[in-house]
Amino acid sequence: MTRSRSYNFVAQTHAVLYYSQRTTKGGFLISEASGISDTAQGYPHTPGIWRTDQMEAWKPIVKAVHEKGGFQPNGNPPVSCTDKPIQTDMEIGGSDGEGFSPPHRLMVEEISQVVDDFRVAAKHAIEGGFDGVEIHAANGYLIDQFMKDQVNDRTDEYGGSIENRCRFPLEIVQAVAQEIGPQRVGIRLSPYADYNECGDSNPDTLGLYMAEALNKYNILYCHVIEPRMIKELEKHVSESSLLPMRKAFKGTFIVAGGYNRDDGNEVITRGGADLVAFGRLFLANPDLPRRFELNSILNKYDRNTFYTHDPVIGYTDYPYI
Repeated sequence: MTRSRSYNFVAQTHAVLYYSQRTTKGGFLISEASGISDTAQGYPHTPGIWRTDQMEAWKPIVKAVHEKGGFQPNGNPPVSCTDKPIQTDMEIGGSDGEGFSPPHRLMVEEISQVVDDFRVAAKHAIEGGFDGVEIHAANGYLIDQFMKDQVNDRTDEYGGSIENRCRFPLEIVQAVAQEIGPQRVGIRLSPYADYNECGDSNPDTLGLYMAEALNKYNILYCHVIEPRMIKELEKHVSESSLLPMRKAFKGTFIVAGGYNRDDGNEVITRGGADLVAFGRLFLANPDLPRRFELNSILNKYDRNTFYTHDPVIGYTDYPYI
């Protein structure tokens, strides 16, 4: 979840408290999206992992999480990159950002550079102590734009057919998996979402194609936003289901999208997912696992402070039970 508290694209010391507050033994944390290059920043005050000083800034955060919750396979935990016993995967990726030149249609040679940017970012993440990376291929950002036929109108090998539109994300998956090992790689997808006017005419087919194609790379997990979250923040009625994707993908399948304790338990019980991811509820409840265990009342999140820049308010000041 983008938190906008990383000034000058560098993770700050207050993030040590923020992440460690939300650390419990056996927990799995996915970091906020972290940019892979200086042109992959779509929002102010978001962290990056393309420079040495940025990765050095992440190290004490990861260390604090592991010391409190502590799962480190082979001595190194996972990280997620975008546009998180504890495992931390870092989310890597990014989007076209304000303050840079206007976005343009990428040339083929530029595409290969972006693929390499993801590879290098993943390498940095592991060097920084993360357990693995989650590739952010959702939410209308660059990778998602390639996959969606309502955005991608290219006529070269990266446009047109679903195979061509999915070529870019799969090249990134391959490059990252080869660099750090597929057991350390996850991906986040939102085939049904229309965030930032990035929709697809046939999301059922797109989602299933990606789920099947990812099996070739033997990555650890696929993390998918529920069809009901076609728009950001609010649930909508949908007749679509993630079950075909869940059945097709051979690794761990994670679902996200407006879940609470009860419907999270329900989707696991009926076999609709292996894991359920929580975002907004976890922002407002640093002890969310404990509250779920006790079925206790939850803090209400304050949407007005989601993307503000204060290092305490709406960040580390939510109370424990």
